[in-house]
Amino acid sequence: MDGHESDPAPTSAQVEVAAETFRMLSQATRLRVVWTLVHQELDVSSLAEAIGATVPAVSQHLAKLRLAGLISSRRDGRRIFYTVDDPHVVSMVREMFDHIAPDGSLAPDPE
Repeated sequence: MDGHESDPAPTSAQVEVAAETFRMLSQATRLRVVWTLVHQELDVSSLAEAIGATVPAVSQHLAKLRLAGLISSRRDGRRIFYTVDDPHVVSMVREMFDHIAPDGSLAPDPE
């Protein structure tokens, strides 16, 4: 085992929120948005350009991700900038992509 045998089982509320979080990240564009915002704070236009999507589509995804608490925003004049500043979300997304090789196969566990 991995040393977590004594961890208490998650509560029903924890399982529901975890499932909702994974559901939010199960859509490829939203996952790409989150990954990009882990690495830099961007406004909607810059983010759309960075991930190759339309501004309206990215705006809809940002609204859902913000409601789910996965991203945050700040206003600077007329522009709104988005970021991922929750260290748990950052860690989860990084771990996910560390586990997947560039060709899409599962990466081998580190020795």
